[in-house]
Formats: sequence, C-alpha cells, structure tokens
Amino acid sequence: MDGANMNAQVGLTSPGAIGADICHLNLHKTFSIPHGGGGPGMGPIAAAAHLAPYLPRHPLVKTGGSRGIRALSAAPWGSASILLISYAYIRMLGRDGLTDATRHAILSANYFKARLERHYPALYSGHNGRVAHELILDLRPLKQASGGTIDETDVARRLMDFGFHAPTVSFPVPGTLMIEPTESEPKDELDRFCDAMVAIRAEMQAVIDGKADPRDNVLKNAPHTAAAVSASEWRHPYSREQAAFPLPWVRARKVWPSVGRIDHPYGDRNLMCSCPPISAYAEVGSEK
Repeated sequence: MDGANMNAQVGLTSPGAIGADICHLNLHKTFSIPHGGGGPGMGPIAAAAHLAPYLPRHPLVKTGGSRGIRALSAAPWGSASILLISYAYIRMLGRDGLTDATRHAILSANYFKARLERHYPALYSGHNGRVAHELILDLRPLKQASGGTIDETDVARRLMDFGFHAPTVSFPVPGTLMIEPTESEPKDELDRFCDAMVAIRAEMQAVIDGKADPRDNVLKNAPHTAAAVSASEWRHPYSREQAAFPLPWVRARKVWPSVGRIDHPYGDRNLMCSCPPISAYAEVGSEK
C-alpha cells in the first residue's frame, strides 16, 4: 500500500486492517513534513508479521529479520531529525486530533468534488459517490472537445495567474489533476480555489465554442508575468486585466509569477551539457 494515503486513514482505519502486506508510511502531508520539492518522503516501513523475517539487517545496529538481506542505506532508521518533527506533531494532536485531521481532509476533498464535478469529470468515486482525501479531475474529455489544444498543463499554468500552485498533474492518471486539500485549508481558501477552477473551466469553454483563439488565449499563454502585462506592446486578443486579474479577489492579493510559459519537456528531449570544457579544468590546474 502507498503510505501517502494515510491522510485518509489515521484514526479511522489502517493498512493492516485493510489487508496490506507492507506499507511505507510517508511522513509528508499526513504527519506535518512538507512535501515541497518532491520530499522528503521518508518514513517508517510497516510490514505484516509474515514478512518480519525478511526485513533488512544492518551491520552496526541489530535490526531486521533472521533471513533479511544486507542494509539498504547507511542510516538504519533514516533521518532522525525529521522523525522528531512528526513525533511532536502526533503527541500534540493526540488520538482525537489526528482522527479529526483525517475527517477534515476527507471532508475538504468531498467539498471540492461537490463544487467542481458539475464542471469537470471526476474519477474514482466510491459506491456512495464520495472520494477519500484526493479528488482526481479528468481533463481528457475537455482536451478532446477543444480539438486537442487545451490540456491539463494549461490549467496548471493558468492557476498561477490566480495565485495557486498547481496540484499534481497527470498522476496517477495521465491527463488529470489530482487535488489534495488536506485538513489545513480553511473554507475561504477552498472556495477561492474552486472559484478559480470554475473560471478556468469557462475559459476552456470559450475555446471549445470558438469564442477564443485556439492558440492565442489566456490558457495557452499562462502564466502572465508582471513584465509581460505591463509591457508597452500587447498583441493578444484578450485584455491585460483578463490575463492578470481574472477574478476580483485576485487583484487584492496578486502573486506575480516570475517566469512565463516554459516548454517543460524540451530539456528532456534536447539534452546538452552545461559543464565547462575540459580545457578549463586544465587551465585551473596549471594556475595552481
């Protein structure tokens, strides 16, 4: 079981109760460790009793099982400093607080679903029409309706004009947005995000209906930087105000993106070395 889903389990159920054989209990998101930059996603690995003999051993510390393989990392228990942060978080919240955090995370995700499912198709609902702590919005039908011009990356970049960092893009399903509000956001912030997503959906519909240029529109050009909006020349068919202040509340708390649209796969498909030439190293050696 993927331990990132503990945000919907703590206090209500557990990987063992569900039937998982082994689970990495990620400390980010669920236990207060930041998730920015891709990590740190470390945390304890819990295993069922029948796997205990096979847990990895360590040459310096007695750990693991009788039939375990050699150490997988230099430190037998990972980063102790990170573990202390989560330990303090758990102790301060207590049993009831941790359970309430789970309930609020699930409630927030379902609030998103209730507000957004009329505008975006939602994937993976349970038999009662609810989701857990994540909401996956399917952008593929809308991409098809727009003739393939508008996709999930355009929505992700347009969110920056509203002051939001995009949620997870194209994971676990390509062409989707996976939104995890967690338990920490107040209702006002949830509403602002939903308002932004509804406004973006209207912008997508303008492209689908032919009211907006399929190539030169607020979605394809997002995000809009302060330098671009304040430049003397503006050649787009939409206004500067629509680009930078798509909703009234954005003007009062505008966060300007520092960089405009970047072709994110370009670097992966066009590899180049940015290292100095070998001759440069030889010159440094000769100076010494």
